[in-house]
Amino acid sequence: MVPPAESPARPARKRKSRGEGQWALGHREPLNGNEQSKKDDNPLNVRQRIENIYAHRGFESIDQADLRGRFKWWGLYTQRAEGIPGARTGTIEPEDLDAPYFMLRVRIDGGALTTEQLRVLGEVSQTYARDTADITDRQNVQLHWIRVEDMPTIWEKLEGAGLSTTEACGDCPRVVLGSPVAGIAEDEIIDATPAIDEISEKFIGDRSLSNLPRKFKSAISGSPRWDTVPEINDISLVGVEHPEHGPGFDLWVGGGLSTNPKLAVRLGTWVPLDEVAEVWHGVVQIFRDYGYRRLRHRARIKFLIADWGAEKFRQVLEDEYLGRKLIDGPAPEAPAGQRDHVGVHKQVDGNYYVGVKSPAGRVSGSTLMEVAKAAERIGSKRVRTTVEQNLLVLDVPEHEVDGLTTELNDLGLQSDPSPWRRGVMACTGIEFCKLAIVETKQRSIDLIADLEQRLADIQGDIDNAVTVNLNGCPNACARTQVADIGLKGQMVPDGNGNQVPGFQVHLGGGLAIDAGFGRKIRGHKVTSEEVGDYVERLVRNYLDQREDGERFAQWVLRAEEDDLK
Repeated sequence: MVPPAESPARPARKRKSRGEGQWALGHREPLNGNEQSKKDDNPLNVRQRIENIYAHRGFESIDQADLRGRFKWWGLYTQRAEGIPGARTGTIEPEDLDAPYFMLRVRIDGGALTTEQLRVLGEVSQTYARDTADITDRQNVQLHWIRVEDMPTIWEKLEGAGLSTTEACGDCPRVVLGSPVAGIAEDEIIDATPAIDEISEKFIGDRSLSNLPRKFKSAISGSPRWDTVPEINDISLVGVEHPEHGPGFDLWVGGGLSTNPKLAVRLGTWVPLDEVAEVWHGVVQIFRDYGYRRLRHRARIKFLIADWGAEKFRQVLEDEYLGRKLIDGPAPEAPAGQRDHVGVHKQVDGNYYVGVKSPAGRVSGSTLMEVAKAAERIGSKRVRTTVEQNLLVLDVPEHEVDGLTTELNDLGLQSDPSPWRRGVMACTGIEFCKLAIVETKQRSIDLIADLEQRLADIQGDIDNAVTVNLNGCPNACARTQVADIGLKGQMVPDGNGNQVPGFQVHLGGGLAIDAGFGRKIRGHKVTSEEVGDYVERLVRNYLDQREDGERFAQWVLRAEEDDLK
């Protein structure tokens, strides 16, 4: 039997690739509801409607596109309704999760506040936010229980003191992180304050930058301590000494956490202080024009640079946006040790700054007002927030240090905290956040007290604070992937098979010399009630097994899995 002749092969049809919504490539049509909303109306316009309509007619009058989208550009998120358990997060309609109140984020670029501004924040909190106030790990202050009816007056008070909520949230350039000891630290490489001020004055509220693919996070610090977590920002400028040109900044792009974490990559450039704002602007414009807009979960600059690579990104920045080549530069040296500025430290002018630890960022308006009074009593007019949810009081005369630290300690803000108090961080959690699955703030505060009691006998054996970061959902607002012990909130089974609030465990993450996302212990989860037992067991195993000088993150990478459960 003769086999049939083979028919000639047809040429493969070339599949037309779908556009990613990149404006620079001509893909201007909105590809999802978020993009359509921004095209329909510049989100910055919503303030007029808040002041002229919604503040007079109340929560029920708010257009849904404004409520769930454009309000963010002015620092406003709807607050989670009380009594909705975490098991229902993501399973019910957004409007069913809404309370008729808002979280209000006040942006604090560089973490820089005057005592007058701190007092105004406290007054607004007491009058309009039920005395709530949280210091975030992005140097902002968040208030809760805000009514839309009160927003015109709140803006008047905040802006009268030089504070702002403009683009504190939304698909835009959010707060610019800065060293809380800029201009005063003895070991500072370069003071980035002029660059942060220039960016804030020129570009925040600039309508040409108010429609980015998604949020854009910035960090600029001349501290050798890398005190703005530069590894996990969309853009970071890190202080470095160039052998020929002197102090300036190393440019990093593309860091970020959430469900697809990536560390920022160096572009290999040295940027002088007076060019920082221009280079920053160029990077933001690349994100605006080339960033992916089709899928929200890929609409961060980290995905663009992962596809392009550092070399192409730098070339596009130089050729299309700056019109010149940047200077090649050296890498800064990664720091070891603490980066949080907690404690008493000498300033370059002979005065001191006092860094105090808040309980997982939870303070109050009353506390902020008392801090302002305490600072002014000893002649200081300057305070700072940090990326570890802490406060610093600057310009403290030596003879006033002891009295100030005592006064702050009485407010629950400690300058010499235990390793457990120093190392715990938490996001907003289910108390107010509509994305959260578990409670984090009060859980972390209770955990601090629990660990201080459980581990009192070994407190002196801890060289560096073991960081324990609690997050209410997978989005990593509390930086779970780069913590020694990262706890990601979810519903987990208890011993009786019931689904209860708990955490997936992530161990050995870190930044600087330990930069990386650590390891997940396959299938290992703990209930919220078990967290104290688990952390105690883990820390004691570490102390029993560590080698000389071995940090927790290093031990985790080599430890047996049974010792990590």
